[in-house]
Amino acid sequence: MPPEDSVLLRIFTGDDHRYQRLPLFEAIVLKARESHLAGATVLHGILGFGKSSRLHQSNPLILSSDLPVVVEIVDRADKIEAFLSVLEQMMSSGLVTMERAHVVK
Repeated sequence: MPPEDSVLLRIFTGDDHRYQRLPLFEAIVLKARESHLAGATVLHGILGFGKSSRLHQSNPLILSSDLPVVVEIVDRADKIEAFLSVLEQMMSSGLVTMERAHVVK
């Protein structure tokens, strides 16, 4: 379990984004586990837009809609900071945010 005073790393990407043949979100989770981070969760969005302002939404008539995906990782600040260099190599686009997190349980 991460310490009480931790950092929440949030990575915004799309489900069409890839890293070495894997979906980017899956590659990030695998790298986080390899880096012994406390844990990671992938959240799949149903609607969103990025800097292009193009809507990404589920549509049964379109096979590829690049739906939004958010990967959340919580751990100690030093471990999250070290993981940022790994992310930088993996991501060509997307948004990464960090905020303080108070782990309760």
